[in-house]
Amino acid sequence: MLNRETIANLVLAALLLAVPLAANAFGQPFYVTLATRVAILALAAAGLNLALGLGGLVSFGHAAFFGLGGYAAGILATHAFSGDPLLFGWTGTNQMPVIWLVAMLVAGLVGLFIGLISLRTSGVYFIMITLAFAQMVYYFAISWPAYGGEDGLSILVRNQFPGVNTMKPVSFFLICYGVLITALAFFVLVRASRFGSALQAARQNEVRVATVGIAPYRIRLTAFAVSAAITGLAGALFADLNRFVSPSMLSWHMSGELIVLIILGGTGRLFGPLAGAALFVVFEYVLGGLTERWQFFLGLILLGTVLFARGGLLGLLAGKARHG
Repeated sequence: MLNRETIANLVLAALLLAVPLAANAFGQPFYVTLATRVAILALAAAGLNLALGLGGLVSFGHAAFFGLGGYAAGILATHAFSGDPLLFGWTGTNQMPVIWLVAMLVAGLVGLFIGLISLRTSGVYFIMITLAFAQMVYYFAISWPAYGGEDGLSILVRNQFPGVNTMKPVSFFLICYGVLITALAFFVLVRASRFGSALQAARQNEVRVATVGIAPYRIRLTAFAVSAAITGLAGALFADLNRFVSPSMLSWHMSGELIVLIILGGTGRLFGPLAGAALFVVFEYVLGGLTERWQFFLGLILLGTVLFARGGLLGLLAGKARHG
């Protein structure tokens, strides 16, 4: 029998698919783009949720991985368009599957390096070290004039996916939706695996985990690197959505937004990132149309969530039901 959270998850997945399809049928591409933004932000938050929700790793550095994924997409597309060699005569590519692979590899390797150092600390020290690394990457990007510096990098034509016209908003949405669902399915597999159990046990009591012969440091490092890779994939899709890569993708504000998405939706919950991303984008669109200070009201909602609904939106919907 389906519990309340599983039903809520299915409804969220159905709504995210139905709304842009209906908007496309009625000739409203703007709402298709909004739904695509929701899917991509949910994917980025799902990556962080693997580290934060399962491992208890409060990272303020995931914007670095999000931005690196975006720059990977932008740089590869720029060289493919111009024909200038990028590496060993390779002129880049405009094929999304290859770009995704490169984005995940770059973000994952940088995540591995950052994790090697930052995971030797804990608590506020871990938060500050991940933030420091993200700011280092941010300042490197704005001081790199070859790829736009502070002005960012434009992607003249959206990258291609085999057999799909990615310039059509609904087609690109379906690609992003498929990637998101795949990432959420991966989250389920990880959470149900022995690795996921060890990661959650290390969050609760790392001493007990160590006494049974499991190294918490290695478990967390692996989770952090995989989390970084998923967030990097979201960054590549975000760059294609906007056809522009901005240094703001690397800023600490972006890291904060990802944490806000998880808190709003429900930390550690399967569809928490999607629920949080949907709430955030709706608030941004509705409240942003009423006032420039819409973040003030978002802050009030976040405060209320932390004080009265610690399980986020899905926690409210599911009550005391088990995570779905």
